Amino acid sequence: MRHQNLLYAHSGGVTAVINASAAAVVAAARASGRVDRVFAAWRGIVGVLEEALVDTACLDEAALARLARTPGGAFGSCRFDLPHDDGGKAMDRLFEVFDAHDIGWLLYNGGNGSMDAVARIQAEAARRGHALVCVGVPKTVDNDIVGTDCCPGFGSAARYLATSMLEAGLDTASMVGSKGSVFVMEVMGRNTGWLAAATALAAQGDPERAPHIVLVPEAGFDEAALLARVREITERLGYCAVTVAEGIRRPDGSLLMEKSRDARGYVQLGGAGLAVARLINERLGYKFHWAIPDYLQRSAGHWLSATDRAQAEAVGRVAVEYALAGKGGTMPAIRRLRDAPYRWDVAPVDTAAVANLERGLPDGFVRADGLHVTAAACDYMRPLIEGEIAPPVVAGLPDYGRWDWATVARRLPAWQA
Repeated sequence: MRHQNLLYAHSGGVTAVINASAAAVVAAARASGRVDRVFAAWRGIVGVLEEALVDTACLDEAALARLARTPGGAFGSCRFDLPHDDGGKAMDRLFEVFDAHDIGWLLYNGGNGSMDAVARIQAEAARRGHALVCVGVPKTVDNDIVGTDCCPGFGSAARYLATSMLEAGLDTASMVGSKGSVFVMEVMGRNTGWLAAATALAAQGDPERAPHIVLVPEAGFDEAALLARVREITERLGYCAVTVAEGIRRPDGSLLMEKSRDARGYVQLGGAGLAVARLINERLGYKFHWAIPDYLQRSAGHWLSATDRAQAEAVGRVAVEYALAGKGGTMPAIRRLRDAPYRWDVAPVDTAAVANLERGLPDGFVRADGLHVTAAACDYMRPLIEGEIAPPVVAGLPDYGRWDWATVARRLPAWQA
């Protein structure tokens, strides 16, 4: 059997455990005895188009272990969708790069859009009669990929946000004054409320503890109901803690707040939390503080969920198995086998069936009044944040180090987009 090379790339927003998937891919490919060289694309699919490839041969066992515990995307990432209207130019270029570097397997680590790319590239390989096998590796802190019980990256982000709300709630409760105070935290969540829901874990089942209100995109923003609830809680406790997903919408479906919109119509969200905080201040007169974890929520390598890390490694390892078995157009999905004790495994899902779909919070996870999530939501999320992994520390800080990659010599003319 002729040995070929395997190419790994990731795309979209990175996570605290995406490099754990990358390290697992490299280790599994080497251990298979069937892969000649393992390359990584610098900056995802853009790196493939630009023929910007990294040779992972420089990663020994110790370096792979360090890679696995490093947050962010060590190989760079991008937000780029393969165009449908370029006459096949980008797709042609991809296969030129695959042929130039003898790529037999492509593993693409990403979210909903990346699974669409996996399905399209595999379909194109079949149309061309090309032997390439393309497999998806799931990840996203948004936890919104259809077909998998949870997404690697979510558990660690959820753990960070729940901890942040727990600690900020204690701080706010300590500083209660005569006029009442409100703490508002805005978290990621364009169309789904998984990350916002995760902050409910901070209360540990006690309705008197923060967060007292959780606003998610799946429930229309009811201004009157929110203000009434904030007043009731603050008059009773002296303070109120509120989580706001950035993508909350009014009953008519319009976004409460957007930061900017580009020429293509892409909306960058931001400011919903401040809008809610100011509304509370203006209508009720309470003092407020407002926070946005932003990149912090997806990059906290010092506070990983061990469950999340294990799942990230598993999907990377199994993706290699699928690729070598010729299971193109699939994605290793996480299956929940039982809740207590928590058990899970990995099974293949057809990427074409789940591409570009979004899995929101089920109806049973959102409270009927739209102002919080249910105990069922917390029961689902709790095992995903469990387990501790302490990073090595140097001079009081996590020791992530830095990477100096050896690039692969280009064999093709420069890519012209």
